Amino acid sequence: MDYKETLLLPKTDFPMRGNLPTNEPKKYQAWFDADMYEQMKAKRADAEMFTLHDGPPYANGDIHIGHALNKILKDIILKYNYFQGKAVRMTPGWDCHGLPIEQKVEEKLGKSKKEAMPTEKFRELCRAHAEKFVDIQRTEFKTLGVIADWENPYVTMDFKFEANIYRTLCEVAQKGLLVERHKPIFWSWAARTALADAEVEYEDKEDYSIYVHFELSDAAKETLGLEGKAGLVIWTTTPWTLPANTGISLNPDEMYVVTADGQIVAEARYDAMIEEGVVSGHASRKIAATELEGLLAINPVNGRTSTVVLGEHVLMDGGTGCVHTAPGHGEDDYKVGLKYGLDVIMPVDERGCYDESVVGLNLLPNPENFVGMHIFKANEPILEILGDNLLKVSKFVHSYPHCWRTKKPLIYRATNQWFISIDDTPQGASDTLRESALHAIEDVDFYPASSKNRLKPMIEGRPDWCISRQRSWGVPIAFFRIKSTKEVIFDADVLEHIAALFDVHGADAWYAMSNAELLPEGSKYNPDDLEKISDILDVWFDSGSTWNSVLSSGNYDAGEYPASLYIEGSDQHRGWFQSSLLLSSAINQISPYKTLITHGFTVDEKGEKMSKSKGNVVAPDKVIKQYGSEILRLWVALSDYQTDLKISDGILKQTAEQYRKIRNTFRFLLANVNDLETYVEPNEYGELDRWILVKARDVFVSVKASFDAYDFLRGFATLNHFITNELSGIYMDITKDRLYCEAKDSQTRRATQSAMAHISKAMLGLVAPVLTYTVDEILEYAPTRFKEGMENVFDLVYTEIPQVEASFDDTLLMEAREKFSEAIDSLKKEKVIKATLELEIAGDASILPIEDAKDLEDWFVVSAIKTSSEGEQIASFELEGKTFTVHKATCAKCPRCWRFTSNAENRACERCAKVVGA
Repeated sequence: MDYKETLLLPKTDFPMRGNLPTNEPKKYQAWFDADMYEQMKAKRADAEMFTLHDGPPYANGDIHIGHALNKILKDIILKYNYFQGKAVRMTPGWDCHGLPIEQKVEEKLGKSKKEAMPTEKFRELCRAHAEKFVDIQRTEFKTLGVIADWENPYVTMDFKFEANIYRTLCEVAQKGLLVERHKPIFWSWAARTALADAEVEYEDKEDYSIYVHFELSDAAKETLGLEGKAGLVIWTTTPWTLPANTGISLNPDEMYVVTADGQIVAEARYDAMIEEGVVSGHASRKIAATELEGLLAINPVNGRTSTVVLGEHVLMDGGTGCVHTAPGHGEDDYKVGLKYGLDVIMPVDERGCYDESVVGLNLLPNPENFVGMHIFKANEPILEILGDNLLKVSKFVHSYPHCWRTKKPLIYRATNQWFISIDDTPQGASDTLRESALHAIEDVDFYPASSKNRLKPMIEGRPDWCISRQRSWGVPIAFFRIKSTKEVIFDADVLEHIAALFDVHGADAWYAMSNAELLPEGSKYNPDDLEKISDILDVWFDSGSTWNSVLSSGNYDAGEYPASLYIEGSDQHRGWFQSSLLLSSAINQISPYKTLITHGFTVDEKGEKMSKSKGNVVAPDKVIKQYGSEILRLWVALSDYQTDLKISDGILKQTAEQYRKIRNTFRFLLANVNDLETYVEPNEYGELDRWILVKARDVFVSVKASFDAYDFLRGFATLNHFITNELSGIYMDITKDRLYCEAKDSQTRRATQSAMAHISKAMLGLVAPVLTYTVDEILEYAPTRFKEGMENVFDLVYTEIPQVEASFDDTLLMEAREKFSEAIDSLKKEKVIKATLELEIAGDASILPIEDAKDLEDWFVVSAIKTSSEGEQIASFELEGKTFTVHKATCAKCPRCWRFTSNAENRACERCAKVVGA
């Protein structure tokens, strides 16, 4: 008899290979055609809401692997919450204003065409450029399998969006936090605009290190009782700022010494100055800093006076203890200058060149030569002017602020700019903005927890936020100023009328419409008396106000404010996280996010930054074409995203192997439940079934706990270990006999099928957020009883494994199985045996916790376990001080189940004969 036809072999059409690059795009297109995001909303209409607010990427260029990491991570988290039964929202967005787009359009136009073009026409070209890349990036994000509200994204250049950015600005102004000041800020001379702290990068730069003698005035010497040469020694790395010097700052708590060669330095720095050769001779006299306060010294570059002031910012860890102070060129300088009423001199124009006012600063001998000279080229001429007052000059390399867009060194430059005041109290609040933001941080859950220690100090130490830019492509600071008084109009009716015009015409209206058109009907203001402020908003204000424009405006079905989650790269502590927190704290005194997750950056397998010149760039579209997006998604889940993430072809190959393991585990399970019609009752499971169900339930609880804490790496590590060891390595192996050889409807077989089905369904709910396409494909091929009405993956809700009574402690059994394997390993290699079914084990089996004899045989996959055996002994192993011997089986091989339990050759064993009715 041919017994093969009587076996219940696994049966499924679910393919072993996914052919992902070919099949994924079709499935994704079907999802987007069916507007799956809207269907997801409908399926969870009354459920608890989870809002993920998308940090907007910049609409300029194709997406890179960092973009892919970010969007995939968001999608995994969003879908995890969805498959846990929550309603979810993610409205994707794009940042569309700002310098890079402006520069790209300028490059295409050429400088002369740009300058001749009306601002509104130039803005139209910038809008078209951003629109093009919004469409490109949206298409690229969709190829990653990311489900979001792609039909209704937020785009910061949309008219209503620009209006709401402006409304947020007006709310800040009406809270009394918007101030205009003439003070030094980071200035990009290459981009000709002010920058905020978040736009500053630090790179190495070579600079001069100079020590300069400022001779005391005759009156100062007389006051101090000094004769002959006597002057303060300053140290600076920016000789070009010396023309704007108006003071010298000393530490109020320090003593200063006059050296024999007439130099005055801090006593604490005297030895260092001797060693460096800046001063010579013994310290002839000590003078307290307070004695020097208010005295005058002479600036050697132009003969102007410089006032001695006291400041806590003067430190003793370098320099001379006498700090060159130019209030127009530094934050500390400005603060101390404000206290002492020092002049704020600014002879540098927007290009970083000296303007006409430098002539009045009397740089000797020919001040007019400096007009139009770039400041960095002025260092050498200024050193020449110093002559003998230049005590020491050298060069050194140090970390210096650079513009994040142009990559050029920045300068501090005093200009009229708009600031959000961090230490003022918003109207109607009791805390300052800084205090409010710090309080709000305490209500946020941080992942990793250490990221709180990055954001908090930044808020504690940050200066006022400079929000004005001197460019064209952005939301204008659309306020009128009265020409005669320079007073800014914050009239609520005027502001709302402008906002309403922006709703319809966009912020271009500020440039295209006249003053009269921009004022409400019946306004008390005469249009001819007003002038428009021409600055635009910092793009960080745009993105920082998205919680207001997206979550609070009612213009989008985007979820709830505050959002459940913000998640971006760790660089956003100084960017989006901070700007969003400040604006939300300014207006509502709360954080815009309940949870904050930061991820690292993508690097190559050596941990090096990716660059085209190194040839180590991994492009998302290339990965998708070669491996499929599921592999990229699994790479994200299997990486420690809280640090920098390594990616390379080798790493992706390893990930593809892990994907195949998961896929084929599901394939085996699916194939073996193909004819399951009903689940058995909990009390009908055998010992091995109860063991795997209890084990799986515990593992899945642990995996879910990891996923709840956004730790997908740990969760997948736990899951993969279970799949490889207990599930695939043991249970799927040891139950093949009952699945293939028992009667179709036997309780033993049905119990194992039920256990496999419950485990499969629970596991699908855990892997679906990552491998959404694959789970959808599994459900496509799953039997009706398994699907239970699910038409696709988005009908899935995570279901825990049913609780069953624990069967046995597997500690001793695991040890016994391992020792048995070690004992027979050489027998397989030497081809003494082909399979363990040729064996039987003899020994005291009562010490093993499985009671059912057949289950115990299945545990070891042997044909018999006896007290003693007459078969040939070929191995042995020790367990709990007892010896177990391994023998060749004494019965004949059953031609149907291949167990050695038959009474004669080529005859079915008792069990198989009964099943086939022979």
